[in-house]
Order: sequence, then structure tokens, then C-alpha cells
Amino acid sequence: MDAAEKPGPVTDSAGERGSLMTKTTAMVGAAPGYRPSATLPFWAEFHRQASRRRTQLALGFMVLLPLIILIAFQFDSGGDDDNGRGEFASLVEFATTGGLNFTLFTIFVSASFLLVVVVALFCGDTVASEASWGSLRYLLAIPVPRARLLAVKLLVALTYSAIALLLLAGTALLAGTLRYGWSPLRSLVSAELTPGEGLLRLLAVLGYLAVIMLVVAGLAFLLSVTTDAALGAVGGAVLLWILSSILDQITALGVLRDFLPTHYSTAWLGLLSTPVQTDDVVRGCVSAISYATIFWGLAFWRFTRKDVTS
Repeated sequence: MDAAEKPGPVTDSAGERGSLMTKTTAMVGAAPGYRPSATLPFWAEFHRQASRRRTQLALGFMVLLPLIILIAFQFDSGGDDDNGRGEFASLVEFATTGGLNFTLFTIFVSASFLLVVVVALFCGDTVASEASWGSLRYLLAIPVPRARLLAVKLLVALTYSAIALLLLAGTALLAGTLRYGWSPLRSLVSAELTPGEGLLRLLAVLGYLAVIMLVVAGLAFLLSVTTDAALGAVGGAVLLWILSSILDQITALGVLRDFLPTHYSTAWLGLLSTPVQTDDVVRGCVSAISYATIFWGLAFWRFTRKDVTS
């Protein structure tokens, strides 16, 4: 047999590829089969947060509040005791004229404080609580990339914030409709709207509130990666929102008030007017998204560079 015809050594191409992958993996310092995108799945974190008592209580209260308001209306005499209540008494009268109006009233009394607290709770507690429990460093040691950990936790917190808003409005709409019927939407700033159009206006209001709450979410999330105290992150975000609201009432600040994150927080009332007023709504959306983007950017920048010791 000629030399050209002699069979050479058998080459295991699969073995070579496996060896090459092992060498490549060793070079980057990762374990075989490790994929950063597979760590801390969204649904794993979602179910984990769902099992927490604060999540259950917060969402439960969103369902309970409309029922409490409904029961309170049943005990309201509505007679001569309205002296001194002024515009609030008028709002109560509107609230009892239909399910849409009851939902609008519930949103009105919740938007300025309750929703702020709930969003700050979900977004401010998410990272700081891990640090306070001492489990944050173990998550990073799995290893979960820092940017992915923040992204997943932020998405889960925003999801629960949206669920809380929908639960509040959905429960109010259901309870109000069962009690007061499916009637046209009425308000102090618009003509009577048909139930179909009124429902669309109500959905627009919820959408705008969701955008405005992004400011609270961004601020609370930034504080959450800055401190190990969850209560400090939540309380700090709420207090700064209240401070901005107070400053917005000081007319002497002039045009500076336009740059406060709370300046357009009540612009959703323009969505109920006839005709619809959208100028402040657009400005409010731009302001909220800008502030939220800045706060989230600072949060990622801070967390990816800090020493995690807890």
C-alpha cells in the first residue's frame, strides 16, 4: 500500500469542538454551560416577590380600598352635613351616579398619595431588602450579572405597580357598577360622556397616571441601590415627592415650577374636559419619562460600580 493510501489517525471533530469550547470557557472564567441571560428569570423573580407579605398586603389593599369607600358612602347621610365640605361634597355626589364616576372618584382620592406609596414600596424595597437580608451578595455570586439583576428587579417592580393600579381601578369599576349602575361619565370639568367614551377617557387617565408614577419608580429604585435600608428608600422617595408637591404650590418660584416632577401630576384632569386638553398631558409625559430615565441611569451606574458587602 502506498503512503498516500495509508489511513491517517481518526479525528473526532465533535471532541475537538468540545475541547475548544472548554478552552474558550476557561479563558473567560465561566463554568461550562453558563449563560448570563439564563440567570434570574423574570418569572422566577415575579413568583418570588408574589410570595412576600408586603406584595400581598399592598395588592390586597388596592382591592379593599374601593370597598371601604363604597361602605363609607352608605353611611353618609348626605343631608345638611355638607356645609364646609364644598367641592368634595360635589365630588361625592358625582361618585354615586354610576360605576365610571365612582371609579373616577376612587382614582382622584388615591392618585396624590396612596399610589405614590405603593409604587415607592415596590420599586424602593426590591434591591435594598436583598441587601438588608444579606442575600444580595449571594445572588451576585451565582453569578447573576449586575445589570441583569437590576433590569429584572425593575421590570418586576414596575409590573406589580401596574397590577396595583389596575386592581384599584378594576375593583372600583366593578363595585361601583354593581351598586350604582352603568351610567354616563360626569365630572366638574366636562359635559356628560357616554359610557363607552367615558371608559376610554378613564383608560387614558390610568395610562397617564402610570407614566407619571415612573418618576416615583425611578427615584425609589435609585435610593434602593444606594442604601441597605428598604424603609429609607421607600420613605425617601415618598418624602421627596411630597416636597416637590409643596414647592409646586409656591407661585413665587415662577417658571421653575415647570421643572418640578410633580408639576404635571394632575394634568390628567384635562383628559376629562370638553374638549380634551392634552398640552399639559404631553408635557407631563415628557417630564416623567425624562426624570425616570435619569434616575434609572444613575441607579445602574451606581450599582455596577459599588462594592456589595451585604
